Amino acid sequence: MPSDHVDVLIIGAGLSGIGAACHLRRDCPDKTYAVLEARDAVGGTWDLFRYPGVRSDSDMFTLGYSFRPWTDATAIADGAAILEYVRQTAREYDVQRHIRFSHRVTRAEWDSGTARWTVHAQRTDTSASDTAGSDTAQTVVLTCSFLFACTGYYRYDEGYTPTMPGVDAYTGRLVHPQHWPDDLDHTDRRVVVIGSGATAVTLVPAMARRAAHVTMLQRSPTYVIALPSRDRLAGALRRWLPANAAYPVVRWKNVLLSTVNFQLSRRAPGLVRRLLRRGAKRRLPVGYDVDRHFSPRYDPWDQRLCVVPDGDLFTAVRAGRASVVTDTIDTFTTHGVRLASGDELRADIVVTATGLNLLALGGLTLRVDGVDVDLPGTVAYKGMMLSGVPNFALTIGYTNASWTLKADLVAGYVCRLLRHLDRTGQQVVTPLPPPDARRVPLIDLRSGYVLRGVDALPRQGARAPWRLHQNYARDVLLMRHGRVTDEGVRFSHATRERSTDHAQV
Repeated sequence: MPSDHVDVLIIGAGLSGIGAACHLRRDCPDKTYAVLEARDAVGGTWDLFRYPGVRSDSDMFTLGYSFRPWTDATAIADGAAILEYVRQTAREYDVQRHIRFSHRVTRAEWDSGTARWTVHAQRTDTSASDTAGSDTAQTVVLTCSFLFACTGYYRYDEGYTPTMPGVDAYTGRLVHPQHWPDDLDHTDRRVVVIGSGATAVTLVPAMARRAAHVTMLQRSPTYVIALPSRDRLAGALRRWLPANAAYPVVRWKNVLLSTVNFQLSRRAPGLVRRLLRRGAKRRLPVGYDVDRHFSPRYDPWDQRLCVVPDGDLFTAVRAGRASVVTDTIDTFTTHGVRLASGDELRADIVVTATGLNLLALGGLTLRVDGVDVDLPGTVAYKGMMLSGVPNFALTIGYTNASWTLKADLVAGYVCRLLRHLDRTGQQVVTPLPPPDARRVPLIDLRSGYVLRGVDALPRQGARAPWRLHQNYARDVLLMRHGRVTDEGVRFSHATRERSTDHAQV
């Protein structure tokens, strides 16, 4: 069974993992590293999702990496453009040759004696299955000094689909956006999209361009806000400044606007609710029932706001190509869906845009000195490390802003930790639990996918450094400029000498 060693082992070659590798190349060029990716391509979410219109609801000036300016004119980019941006970044920083594709990490075991992780991964590619004579031959074992999980927090192999009565009677196509069929043609078809989240509000206007009609069937409404697909300030600055100078200005402008939006929603939810309602009403047909279809029962930012570039969802509804129905499903029928009201929505295609299944660390099992780590029993340190788990970090992005803003901060902080260990001659950094017993969820949204799985995730403490407040500017001060040594961590050495060393990757 082969074994080799790197200084840093990154799990995941998506937006976060590629960013982490680039930060290492920039800030810790002396460190060896490898990236293990369960799938066969770079991109993570942006390679997995292929449904019509797939895009980000964050602008690319904040979803893009801090060290590589986004130069396209479109601020709200589609999935293909984001995927190409990630791949170009990987090529530019020579990350590709460090990635081992089709390696699904199953467990990692920390040994305090040697201050190393032993990481077990399963080869999932066809060639491994064809050439290996046993399961043992398909297992790859590596060791590393620091383990960095950039796995996101949802299952890639399975989306969430609730129990739907009568679904077996339905004779049309039933698909989940997470596994979009290549052969699905919705031209001139009647489509029902079940759901009201970001995926649903993306799918409906995209499919409505070719479908006979698209209906968004929602159990309850979601806040929807229209934003321009292009950033005017970015366009103006580019005429006078190089990209490297214009990019941070636009990035911080967008950060501050989103922060103001979030803070105002928390402090004056009634005002923000009225503003969002007014924006929807202005874009919908006269007399449209805005309160029924676009006025949720919860406050803004209890769940993430859904962004529609240039108001495309409202445009499709106003043009009659799409409609919104707020009701519950009684049962599927042969030709569609019968609602609790008694109405039937006839559909050639039903799309279950019903959400994700949370999965912490991509299903990875952690052990520290022979004891399994109970993730819900750990407390996150600075939103990126776990109490009692040495030399380990994970990336979980913001819920109220771009994922990459947080991913950049985490990767930069990992590099700070590594440089501190080298500078002081120490080998181990271990987060400590907070002294008080108060705990709060790591993800503070009330979306269905979060509520279904949040109990399986680590927790946060009541105060810094065990709690972050979804505030990028505040986190920049803490993670880029704050002390590395504080009450939340302990630095130490391996407890015994290593007897052997391994070959470098």
